[in-house]
Amino acid sequence: MEDKVIFINGFTQDETVAIMRAVKAVIENPGDTAFAMGTETNRQWIVKDLIKEVREEHIYMQQQKGT
Repeated sequence: MEDKVIFINGFTQDETVAIMRAVKAVIENPGDTAFAMGTETNRQWIVKDLIKEVREEHIYMQQQKGT
């Protein structure tokens, strides 16, 4: 599986939720896609590191839903 990550930066919380809902409504297997909001910390990261961290967090959260 390819690491599907959408990085959202510069939007309000409400806008971010609306974007996430809109994307999930039109993509196949929306649970496979991880979303991340920009923070002061992660905006300084190398993209590959950001993707890795977001995917790991996404997998962890998916596992928690199953328990």
